Amino acid sequence: MNNRSFVRALVTSAALLGAGVLMASCNSNDISLANNAKANQPVPPKLVADMAAKDMDLQSPILVRLFKQEAELEIWKQDRSGRFALLKTYPICRWSGDLGPKVKEGDRQAPEGFYSISPAQMNPQSAYYLSFNTGYPNAFDKALGRTGSQLMVHGDCSSRGCYAMTDEQIAEIYSLGRESFFGGQKQFQLQAYPFKMTPANLAKHRNNPNMPFWRMIKDGNDHFEVTKHEPKVEFCEKKYVFDPIKKPGATKELVFDAAGKCPDYAIADDVADAVREKQATDIAETARLVAKGTPVAKINTGIDGGMHRVFAARVPEGSTGLSEPGDGSSLSLMARAPGTVPSHVNPPRAPADRAPSENLLMGAPEQPKLAAAPAAAAPTRVANAAPAAQEEGGFFSNLARKVGLGGGADATASTPPSKPKAEAKQPPKPEAPKTAAPKHDTKQAAAAPRPPLKPSVDTATPAAKDRNVAGSAPIVPPNSFDSRFGAVR
Repeated sequence: MNNRSFVRALVTSAALLGAGVLMASCNSNDISLANNAKANQPVPPKLVADMAAKDMDLQSPILVRLFKQEAELEIWKQDRSGRFALLKTYPICRWSGDLGPKVKEGDRQAPEGFYSISPAQMNPQSAYYLSFNTGYPNAFDKALGRTGSQLMVHGDCSSRGCYAMTDEQIAEIYSLGRESFFGGQKQFQLQAYPFKMTPANLAKHRNNPNMPFWRMIKDGNDHFEVTKHEPKVEFCEKKYVFDPIKKPGATKELVFDAAGKCPDYAIADDVADAVREKQATDIAETARLVAKGTPVAKINTGIDGGMHRVFAARVPEGSTGLSEPGDGSSLSLMARAPGTVPSHVNPPRAPADRAPSENLLMGAPEQPKLAAAPAAAAPTRVANAAPAAQEEGGFFSNLARKVGLGGGADATASTPPSKPKAEAKQPPKPEAPKTAAPKHDTKQAAAAPRPPLKPSVDTATPAAKDRNVAGSAPIVPPNSFDSRFGAVR
């Protein structure tokens, strides 16, 4: 039995050995969590093969990027060189609100910015199949007085301020996060953007009042783009700071306060130079596009969010809303929707100045629409409807405590997970009877014997200077048993 299998068996056994005590106290949730089939689905064999082809380990760290306008979610994974590379891009089934950050509770906005996801934020008992909490509001959001809670990435293709995927997609994304935690990653970074930070998009949205905020988070995007390392994120003077380090000769540790004055920090010369060069190029290209006459994006006329066109094409009267295909996206050529689109999904409203077919596929040949698979009428559900076990820290945290590996959430997380709060899902609108299409197969690919992976990057030895970018997040050695639940000590 290999090390990973041994650990899984040991953790599960420890949870089950406590069954008598748990049952005596009428609390059997921990046992159901240990055996939760949805949360324990294996990573599909094809994706494992893709990792091997890209020189990645199954349990190496991940990083998530979200783009509203393109309606895409990217999973980046650390390869054996220590840098992150794009593993897979998922079309987003539904997001709500407008382009721009979330400001207050009830505004239906999906958040934008940088967030940290710890094991305690993973919810295996979500009413929306599976989910993880984005961690909104972070310290920056709180410093500005922004409010809101329980903003998720989840399944069910239905959103009221969240990023919603299909159940099949969230199962795969959840499994990638789970494996990264088992490999020693204490938390993974989520970067949420209004659109891909290209000169074309910056020129198009140049008059948007959110542009100062977008340029600020673009700085973090640029740090990641030029280094392919997870940028370290800090906050001070109500702004983001990326990859700060102590100045040469300084002995005092840097202390950041989101609402306070910034400490005297520096950025490594190699990183600062590369970012500065990229930004100069982007600014020049943006100016060229503006001078060329790039039209300004129209103001939102009440459209609630967006949906990737691969899903809109399969929903009766479907619309992409505020979403539109990105330049050169590989997803634009997808023949089939990646997962089951529930019948209760409400697509965004179509802009009044666009013909239905134009709005649906943004100029691509119109495809025949398929009715969604029939589904039983569901009551109003809560996006984070986990029972008491979830309030105590989540699936991974519960298992960790059963084997004596600690108590509270990782102190390094940007925002400690808050207790679940009821956030009702929008009731489905009555729809005329539709011809039901054959239900899509929602089962994941069965686990297949996997060839042994090559050794992971040796994190026990200091990395070479060109691989150890200042401010990159430390990774716990993947073969340490204690490290597997170190995030919940």
